[in-house]
Amino acid sequence: MSTLAALLINPLTLASLFTLGYAATCAIWPFKRCRRCKGAGRHRAPLIRAFRPCRLCSGSGYRLRVGRRVHNAWTRVRRDRRR
Repeated sequence: MSTLAALLINPLTLASLFTLGYAATCAIWPFKRCRRCKGAGRHRAPLIRAFRPCRLCSGSGYRLRVGRRVHNAWTRVRRDRRR
């Protein structure tokens, strides 16, 4: 195999393996911890020492992954086209 072919195949292989791994992660674990509240579902108010529910995750502590959001949108479009 030539050196040029080896240089082109390796990044493509790595990118496809990374994509397949992320797709499998989104299928198995569609939710991840919220970045703002770190999975607690609440955070401290800026002026008062009280806790407030997190607005990003609606107090659940989890958010849907970007890849799963894309998958859900694609599934919705495909389902609507079939009707």
